[in-house]
Amino acid sequence: MAEDSQTISLPSIESAIALAGKQEINLKYIARMTGANLSLQGQDLAIYGKTKPVARSIEIVKALETFWLEAKTISEPDIMMAFHALDTNKMEEYEGIQKEVLAKTRSGEIIRAKTFKQRQYIKTIQDHDITFGIGPAGTGKTFLAAVLAVQALLKDECDRLILTRPAVEAGEKLGFLPGDLQQKVDPFLRPLYDALYEFIEPLKIPELIEKGKIEVAPIAYMRGRTLSNAFVIVDEAQNTTPAQLKMVLTRLGFGSKMVVTGDITQTDLPNQSQSGLIVATKILRNVEGIGFCNLTQADVIRHPLVQKIVAAYESY
Repeated sequence: MAEDSQTISLPSIESAIALAGKQEINLKYIARMTGANLSLQGQDLAIYGKTKPVARSIEIVKALETFWLEAKTISEPDIMMAFHALDTNKMEEYEGIQKEVLAKTRSGEIIRAKTFKQRQYIKTIQDHDITFGIGPAGTGKTFLAAVLAVQALLKDECDRLILTRPAVEAGEKLGFLPGDLQQKVDPFLRPLYDALYEFIEPLKIPELIEKGKIEVAPIAYMRGRTLSNAFVIVDEAQNTTPAQLKMVLTRLGFGSKMVVTGDITQTDLPNQSQSGLIVATKILRNVEGIGFCNLTQADVIRHPLVQKIVAAYESY
């Protein structure tokens, strides 16, 4: 195979830093994935090696242009998606993902879909009153739902945000935990709090809870209520019983949205009890107005090893 050498002149040092990543980790990743050599000298990116690897590297760099032109941080998932978009002829859709900003955190970080399925998940939530987001850990199910919920609350599109999940975790029950109800529930709702902290000053959250603008509670406390003008997130739904999940779903009132998230491969229910999430997907799959989005290991956006762990367990 013939040798080739190309140079891409980047518009600024900031663009070069954004593309290269910390300690040039992005360039090393592209080189590992293509087989070409990438070397940054100031604002000039030299790409050399065999013709095809060089050409593929150039395609990837150009696919990331929206990011580095504006000196936005580029992560490994962004590059992974660029490869996927090129291989599946979805560059137009990938460019759409780059341009669609879902929200900005308090620190100014831009939140957007990282994968095609995440984009579909966001749209499904926006277009349906009830959405089921099903997939493994790290796919952004809970975080993206919380982002949309907080945005709706801050824009007065709903009166309150309700976060709930079953109090089942590795065989433990609430009664074994110290403290009052709030202290007992907090560890189970920590992932939801983490998303809230990205957008709302932590000191303001207790005030919003006191005013009833944000409510966090185990699923059992939803019984007998009608949840109107609310954005409801039911997290870890694989740990609900069929009766529990039916009870929560039927609490939905006018002007409300509900997002049900879970991973059907990680059920902590005792004695091999049937998961409410699995039952609900079978019963409600064809009900108009309810949306389903299944995320996979390809949508994992945590540490790269998480994706490999999920793949290994699925293979096993």
